[in-house]
Amino acid sequence: MNLQEVDPGIIEKANIWLQGNYDADTKAHVKEMLENDPAELVECFYRDLEFGTGGLRGIMGTGTNRMNKYTVGAATQGLANYLKACFSGADEIKVAIAYDSRNNSAFFARITAEVLAANNIKVFLFNDLRPVPELSFAVRQLGCQSGVVITASHNPKEYNGYKVYWNDGGQLVPPHDKNVITEVNRISSVDDIRFEGSAENIQMIGKEIDELYLDMLKSLSLSQDVIARHHDMKIVYSPIHGTGARMVPPALAKFGFTSVMLVEEQMNPDGNFPTVHSPNPEEKAAMNMALELAKKTDAELILATDPDSDRVGVGVKDMHGDYILLNGNQSATLLIYYLVNQWKYRGLLTGKEFIVKTIVTSELLKEIARSFGIESYDVLTGFKYIAEKIRLFEGKKRFIGGGEESYGYLVGDSVRDKDAVISCCMLAETAAWAKDQGMSMYELLIKIYNDYGFYLEDLISITKKGKAGAEEIQQMMKDYRSSPPSHINGEKVVLIKDYKNQIEKDILNGIDSVIDLPKSDVLQFFLESGSKITVRPSGTEPKIKFYFGVKGKLEDVSHFDEVNKKMGEQLEAIISSMGLK
Repeated sequence: MNLQEVDPGIIEKANIWLQGNYDADTKAHVKEMLENDPAELVECFYRDLEFGTGGLRGIMGTGTNRMNKYTVGAATQGLANYLKACFSGADEIKVAIAYDSRNNSAFFARITAEVLAANNIKVFLFNDLRPVPELSFAVRQLGCQSGVVITASHNPKEYNGYKVYWNDGGQLVPPHDKNVITEVNRISSVDDIRFEGSAENIQMIGKEIDELYLDMLKSLSLSQDVIARHHDMKIVYSPIHGTGARMVPPALAKFGFTSVMLVEEQMNPDGNFPTVHSPNPEEKAAMNMALELAKKTDAELILATDPDSDRVGVGVKDMHGDYILLNGNQSATLLIYYLVNQWKYRGLLTGKEFIVKTIVTSELLKEIARSFGIESYDVLTGFKYIAEKIRLFEGKKRFIGGGEESYGYLVGDSVRDKDAVISCCMLAETAAWAKDQGMSMYELLIKIYNDYGFYLEDLISITKKGKAGAEEIQQMMKDYRSSPPSHINGEKVVLIKDYKNQIEKDILNGIDSVIDLPKSDVLQFFLESGSKITVRPSGTEPKIKFYFGVKGKLEDVSHFDEVNKKMGEQLEAIISSMGLK
């Protein structure tokens, strides 16, 4: 590509940066791209990095489509303007800020703090990296109107991000999400951003919040007697170079676990994630070092958290003594089953309790809740919708727990985002409880399948990078809507749910009904056998995701291997029939 082939609008945007009030290094990089790298210029300037309903996430670098001082500054100025309009009568507007181990996270957190301070907003800035859930907790604990975390969660190392929270400790939901976006979009020039904040408006926080957070986590324990009997159960833990190193080991210790073995090579926070290709516990490769340590030590449970410690990967021994990694649906199933079982055993159920899951998460969670007389709710993908449901029922019903298949779970309502710290503790407690019942974690999972039905799920993610990739994903969704499949793997599609158009189509009866959830670019196809296929572009990564779920019967636990194999083949056939493998 040469410069003559570049859209003139892109060149105009680049020239604004070249001539505007930007620092010398930024201008030098823009000049370099204009003269020598027009393809990179297009990627950096073809659009503005979108401030979505959760904030920013993108590749770090120079330009309007990159995470940098100026895009972060504009986002923060827009947030400040909205906070001042929303809370004009408040004596003081307060915002808590945390950041993870990614490259430039501390820098972006400081930029955020200074812009807010320059707008006469009180800032509580963590003095070092902290998990996302601790920021959510701090927002509530300190009575803040908002919070910001600098993180790109489990994205590759070239990414960073900016997540915004409201005064309940949950991520932004309507109307605040759209209103903040409107304010951010009104920042038309770098000169609109106030970068020079007063140091008096920034207060450093740290250990005092850690102690309150850990005390809160400990209060959620349901089986301290069981932990006392199995305190020396061997647990392997890795933070995969992230913030979990700060809080998960002390949290497990506070719960009473005394034999936690750390993957030392991954304990050092490092935004380059040197021991993994991607710091995502959903990917087996990220768990390899933890698996190896477990084999050496004969551990009973493996736990690994992503860089901002809101997701946790879990490994256990199967029926044959081999280590396997649970998927997010399986971990959620074990956690929710344990929670509701113990709430009943401890006499805590009053008929006003509930759990929440996302629409792409296993239907098994609903079945478990129903059997205990507990209400369950489906929400769109995104933990902010779980937090929204908790807020809706505050003072009326009690939230037990919830989660999503993408390895994010929450116990209790003191945090309003997925919390891998409490999840690690409660999953360890679940393992100890299973052991107390004479079962391994995997045997407990098989018992659940035997009692409620065998649910097996899989996920296929297809990455499409850059401008062309984003357009290809949009076209794929458009094609699925305009020409939905009538059959998948030889089975008739009997129901289609289109969350973007908020229409549920009953193909067999020819009846359309309204989906009472916010609009979202998601499609679901239900087959005659009860299988479910969900298609959804990721909101945080350049991916389109396909979620598959099949259901069967496990009449006897001794038939597990046979039924598991049969259902796995059914899943593979469905995936292949859609041309995805």
